[in-house]
Order: sequence, then C-alpha cells, then structure tokens
Amino acid sequence: MTTLGTPLSPSATRVMLLGSGELGKEVLIALQRLGVETIAVDRYDNAPGQQVAHHAHTIAMSDPQALRALIEREKPMLVVPEIEAIATPELQALEAEGVVRVIPTARAARLTMDREGIRRLAAETLGLPTSPYQFCDSLAELQAAIDGGIGYPCIVKPVMSSSGKGQSKIDGPADVQKAWDYAMAGGRVSHGRVIVEGFIDFDYEITLLTVRAMGAGGQVQTHFCEPIGHIQVSGDYVESWQPHPMSPAALAEAQRIAKAVTDDLGMGLDGTPSGMGLFGVELFVKGDKVWFSEVSPRPHDTGMVTMITQWQSEFELHARAILGLPVDTTLKTPGASAVIYGGVDAQGIVFEGVEQALAVPGTDLRLFGKPESFTKRRMGVALARDGDVEKAREKAREAASRVKPGWAAG
Repeated sequence: MTTLGTPLSPSATRVMLLGSGELGKEVLIALQRLGVETIAVDRYDNAPGQQVAHHAHTIAMSDPQALRALIEREKPMLVVPEIEAIATPELQALEAEGVVRVIPTARAARLTMDREGIRRLAAETLGLPTSPYQFCDSLAELQAAIDGGIGYPCIVKPVMSSSGKGQSKIDGPADVQKAWDYAMAGGRVSHGRVIVEGFIDFDYEITLLTVRAMGAGGQVQTHFCEPIGHIQVSGDYVESWQPHPMSPAALAEAQRIAKAVTDDLGMGLDGTPSGMGLFGVELFVKGDKVWFSEVSPRPHDTGMVTMITQWQSEFELHARAILGLPVDTTLKTPGASAVIYGGVDAQGIVFEGVEQALAVPGTDLRLFGKPESFTKRRMGVALARDGDVEKAREKAREAASRVKPGWAAG
C-alpha cells in the first residue's frame, strides 16, 4: 500500500530528479499534484524543473562524489534519472547499499545511458530484431566496419548522447570523416566510441510508451499507450502525433519487443520485477515487421503530445507508476505536437505571437522557461487536438510557426 506524506514536513515523500529540463519539469508538477516533496537537480542554474521544485541544486551529475554527497544529504525516497549524463555506477552502489531506490533501477539507468549496453542487451541477450551494427573506437575502425558489411547508407551515433546530438547519416565515403568528427563533438561525455548502424528501409518509426505499474493484485503489470508517430531531423524530434496507424500484427510485435526490453530493465538487484515507471521504446516499422531502435527509462520527448491526447500524460503516468499507484493509458483524443525553436542565441529571450498561436482552434502551448536560447534549442512545444490526426498536425505546425522568439529589449 502506498502512503504519501505532506511536503516540507517530517512525513514528506521526497523524490529527487537528476535532470530538470522540460520533461523533468512536467514530472515534478505531476508529483507535486500528488503531494510529493520534490528536489530538482541539474548542471545549470534555473533549469525549467528547478523553477517549480521545492528544492533546487546545481551540480555536475557525472561527478560520483558530488552525486553521492547530495543524495546522502537530501535523503530522497526515490531518485529519478531524467538525463543520460549521470554517474550511474555511483547510483548502482548507492542502490546496492540500500541508501536509495533508483527509478526504474540503477542497472537500467546505466544500460540506457550507453547505446552499447542497451543494443547488446536487446540484440545479443534478448535476441530482438535490430539493424546491423558495430561499435568503433576510431575513424579507421568506422571505415572498416562500413566497408566490411554495414555498407552505405548508414547511421553513426556517439555511444553516449541524447536528442540526436552527434548523430548523422553517411551516404558515401566522402561523409565518413565529417560524421566521425560530428559524433566526437556531440557525445555527452568524451568517450571516443560510436555505433554505426546499417540503414533499415522502414515505412515509419514510432515511440511506444510502455508503463510498468503496480496492479490491483500487487503484481507489476505492463501497460501500453497508443503508438506515437514522429518526424526527426538529424536525430532530433520536431513533430509527433498520436495515434499512429499500424497493422494489428505490427502493433502486437511492437508490444512484444517493448515488453521484453522493459521486463529486463525492470529487474531489481534481488531478481524481482520491481522496477516501475514509464519507458519510451523507439521502433522502426515496415509492413508487419518491427525492429528495436532505442529505449529511454523515462518520459520521451516525442511523448509530449500526450499532454493533449491522453487522460493521463506520460508525465502523470511516470509519477503514478513510480509511486506504486494505478495508471490509465486511455487515449482522450487524437492530437499532435510541434517544436518551437529558440531561433536566436541569447539569454532571457521573449516570445511574441503567443495569442495568435493560441487562436488556432484546439491548441495549447508549453513554453519551457529555459534561461538561455540557442538557434536550434527546443524552447517550447505547440499542442493540438482534432478527430483527424493530419488536421491536428497542421494545427500544431501552424501554432508553433506563430510563436516568434526574439531578443529581449534593453
């Protein structure tokens, strides 16, 4: 039975988020609606989640000593990793010592921050279908892998990065050096290692939000949201919609793959299926065939569309699941999301056209409150609902286009 306390009192249920960007901010809000005392941690001051949490800290989360000291001082009940660049071996040590419970597990956080760990788990341990791949530690190894069977076109990614950073497509020999240099610059940590993947001729890619939550009988149950379609540019999401149409056979296979991966990642240190929460499972689909791509053990950027499409958004689902509460993945309405970019490199920017954007029928906005803007930094998202997904996509794009970030006067 779950017991929730009162914030800022001795009975408080305290949850710490490691990473407090726009996704973490929504998780923090969902937790606060359930009376949870929240602690937001990020690498820079005034991150979106820090603006709404009860407590805020700025540390280098990849520093194991700093991470341990903060967790031991704050004594949260749960630690929720929201980004990849974290000292996950230290989280594993803290979990093994019984200091804190990591969501979904410290092992899952470690495996999924490293593309090598999760790809080897999916393809080699679980035997799930994936694109052909090799890991390379040098430009020469990358070229040898391509020449030795991966072929052109192919995709190169740093083993440790997120949101498409450092990812590029190689169409021929002239692109190899550029792709290697871009991967080295785009990794979250200086690792010098990449994964090169053979190109799959897929019809579309989806995110299948998969939730491990406590069922009525005290057993962990797996729930699936309706599939989310999305468009990525250079590996970074720019648009998503829900539901994405799939054949019954493809949907069943997608759910099978997602359950296999999340069941494994949900295994605790004692071998019990104790890890709970929401996972973003990315899949390629062609006809009835499905290939595993990646998985994040946390809300997914493409899942921001659920803030308008589902009765419980992905953030509310994550908050409920990690607290041991029932979840509801029911779709409320078809809908779509479109990213709002910063457009300028500046601090404390302003947004014009907000009223014009919200004048588009059936739309909503989230402006994240990031203190610094970059030309291609995600600063907000437009959301739209419509009984017709394609019309919802048009509305979301139109609303996003009307928001004009710019320099602040003075």
